[in-house]
Amino acid sequence: MKNKQIEELLKRTIESKKIVNGYIFSGSGNTKNYEYAKKFAKMILCLNEGEESCNNCKSCLMFNDDNHPDFFEINKESTESIKIEEIRDIQLKIIEKPITSHKKVYLINNAEKMTVEAQNCLLKTLEEPPEFVTIILVSNNENTILTTIKSRCTKVAFTEENAKELSDEEKQKFKELEKIFGNVEKYLSIDLLNKIDLLYKDKDNIFDYLDFINQILIKKAKENTKYLEYIDYVEETKNKLKQNSNYDMCIDNLILKIWEQKDA
Repeated sequence: MKNKQIEELLKRTIESKKIVNGYIFSGSGNTKNYEYAKKFAKMILCLNEGEESCNNCKSCLMFNDDNHPDFFEINKESTESIKIEEIRDIQLKIIEKPITSHKKVYLINNAEKMTVEAQNCLLKTLEEPPEFVTIILVSNNENTILTTIKSRCTKVAFTEENAKELSDEEKQKFKELEKIFGNVEKYLSIDLLNKIDLLYKDKDNIFDYLDFINQILIKKAKENTKYLEYIDYVEETKNKLKQNSNYDMCIDNLILKIWEQKDA
């Protein structure tokens, strides 16, 4: 997803109170995964419930002053490896309840620099974390992170922002997607399968289309939080496509899941 879409998604996550215990903010090159991880941590800790941090409550003011007792940042600037001792320190303190906020946030920057021993130690924490704890891993190379850790975290993937001018034909395609997914609840499964033919035919641009669909669904989520489930389906589809899963089957499953969820 584009960074602006991700920001909206994080706001909706706070608003719907569907905050999970583990996240990976991944990216490479000139991305803003660390910046958004800090913003998300601040939103989680804010004492005024809403879609984003208020900047007025005690929590936000303490966060701005880098003096929040419920926010812990590991490896903030260091490029050295993260050793098991640092993760053990987390384990010792993580069961302690929050002091100022309703939650505690641990942000591990450059998470790819954790040693294997450190990762295995963190895995034990991720398996049964206290309900008031959220752990955010920020990584520019998630390939070095254990699969068992990644499976216990929700991935938020950042990309470099490269704007491009759309042709009239491309603009028409996006308008068609907006028409369909802006009114997705009105369509039956077979209707959707017939109407989104371009997702099957234009494989070269599929990730642009899926990002755009999620942008539409994020707007819909402001009206009804069930659309957060649709967004998850789209992200799941993107991940499967990146893993070279069967293309048509991935698109079929996406549409069928959306159709099944719309009447839930």
